[in-house]
Amino acid sequence: MRTDLRRRLEMAVRVRDFFRTHQTAGATQEGAVAKLEQLVERAESMAAQQRAGVVAARGATEHRAEVRRALEVRLLRYLSAVGAAASRGDAELAAQFRIRKPGGGNQVFLTWARGMLNKALANKALLVGRFLSAKLLDDLGTALTEFEKTLEVTRAGRLDHTGATADFRAVLGEISEHLRVLDGLVRYRFGDDAEVMGAYTSARNVVGPTRAQKNPEAGGGTPAAA
Repeated sequence: MRTDLRRRLEMAVRVRDFFRTHQTAGATQEGAVAKLEQLVERAESMAAQQRAGVVAARGATEHRAEVRRALEVRLLRYLSAVGAAASRGDAELAAQFRIRKPGGGNQVFLTWARGMLNKALANKALLVGRFLSAKLLDDLGTALTEFEKTLEVTRAGRLDHTGATADFRAVLGEISEHLRVLDGLVRYRFGDDAEVMGAYTSARNVVGPTRAQKNPEAGGGTPAAA
């Protein structure tokens, strides 16, 4: 979540908590606070969905890297070696089992690997005759299906994150507008109470990260002692 969006939500939560502590009778305040409660709940729900999308996409990316490593190092390398031996003298068939150079996107890799698997299935008897384990083709098919699922999970996670972020921004816009109304209400009700106004000001103030002091310009020297 972007820092500015997180701070805006934190401020809304702090103002909500302020009203929970400083309650007064009045239908106007009760209705205004109830609306803030609803908006904060919606914003927190969107933030949770946003985080879930990020977590899902990252998890799928990490798992996909593991599956691709197993495909390249173990399964496809074995199939390529047997395919090269079985297709000796047949340049066209040999090309189907040649390992690609590293590079290319995940979808390109998936398409190429599936093409090798399909060619192996079509020449299964020939490859098994050259000491290919028949189970390898099943393992390869399973691994490629798993690899493809990680791509789907990544796409879905990114879509969830993007959609939730748009909704989150929209809700924060409503919250900002409503907080201006509540600000006027607080000043109207508690403007003469310094203690309450101090608590309200503290609730509205979300401290951000401090900025490092810039280095003095070269040649500026050190400040004189007081």
